[in-house]
Amino acid sequence: MENRKKYEKVFCEIFDVKQDVLNETFTFSDVEAWDSLVHLTLIAELEEKFDIMFSADDILHFGSYLNGMKLLQRYGVDCD
Repeated sequence: MENRKKYEKVFCEIFDVKQDVLNETFTFSDVEAWDSLVHLTLIAELEEKFDIMFSADDILHFGSYLNGMKLLQRYGVDCD
């Protein structure tokens, strides 16, 4: 669960939101603040926190809170 808390903390800090808004509807198309600059900031912060390097395809398809957790699992980071 520690990884999940770290993951959520990054989202809360980057988007300046409370944890209770992080759910399946938290996607780039539904979050006004999620622009390209914020997207890259999010990716960079997650790469640093979890000591990973996302592929270009993964960066392009990150797009949502839930999808991000699935992508992290592909890099050996369990967020369940």
